[in-house]
Amino acid sequence: MAKLKFMNMSLEDKIQHLYEHASFVADIRYYQYKINLFLLNGNYFEVFINHKDVQITKIVPLDYQSSRLRFYLDQIKLPQMGLDTDF
Repeated sequence: MAKLKFMNMSLEDKIQHLYEHASFVADIRYYQYKINLFLLNGNYFEVFINHKDVQITKIVPLDYQSSRLRFYLDQIKLPQMGLDTDF
């Protein structure tokens, strides 16, 4: 499935598709969220789970420019797709 097609799906359909077809990679804590990182067809996606509500609030492609990337890099090695290596 293409990344654009996936992103146009409803949140519920994204959740189901990730849990059925993607591989779990890692999770981090970030402010009020637990964020699960999944790999689907060569693309990384972050699943934001609100701690307080225990609810998935959004699913977005991994932003390689985000400050959250440092937390993942402590756990795993991600491909160097546009990464600044000044971490």
